[in-house]
Amino acid sequence: MTTDDEMDELKGLAYDPDRERGILTPSDREFLLGRKTDYTDHSKKQKRNRIRRRIRNAILDFSIIFDHLDDRDRETVFDPEDEERDAYTQGIVDMLALLHLGTMGYSTPFKDMLSQGVYKAEQELAGSDYRMVNVYFNVDPVGQIDVDEVIDKLERGRFNELTDEELRAFVRLLAESSEFSPDPMREEIKDQMDEFAERATQAALQREQRIEDLID
Repeated sequence: MTTDDEMDELKGLAYDPDRERGILTPSDREFLLGRKTDYTDHSKKQKRNRIRRRIRNAILDFSIIFDHLDDRDRETVFDPEDEERDAYTQGIVDMLALLHLGTMGYSTPFKDMLSQGVYKAEQELAGSDYRMVNVYFNVDPVGQIDVDEVIDKLERGRFNELTDEELRAFVRLLAESSEFSPDPMREEIKDQMDEFAERATQAALQREQRIEDLID
């Protein structure tokens, strides 16, 4: 689980006061981050109105950007330097989170707009309206898991019976436990992972050999 300090470090580039303006001006960022507080109630209201208008116009700008931005320009935008990649990735995640949150109750459900967007991008890639794809997006809440049952499956090696929901919930519970510290386990886990990868590779080779034997 990402801590607040780790998240602040991850967003360090986004929070950099010297970064060039985007949708937000440097002054907008200082205002939203609470770094500048000498605003009157009236100036706060004006500031928020300007930010809202700018975000709305930025949304409209994406129609122009998608239709008319050169491929090379788009590829360059989404190819940041290695040391900045995590910050940009987090920015994309937060952008999607904002769209999901902001469009709740909107006239068109978020999942429909997401599907239409992916569909449109696939047609652009194919250069044809005949490119047909199915896009699936669901939000399924994670229910309460039976910890004893999960531990029983792990102890018995019944890994194939673990559901994705159980795995995600169990790992999060483990990470939030005060008794758990990943650092001392890091090297041991790495060694075990190398052994696991080797066994998986051998299993794949044996499978291929078995298929060849059956065909012959």
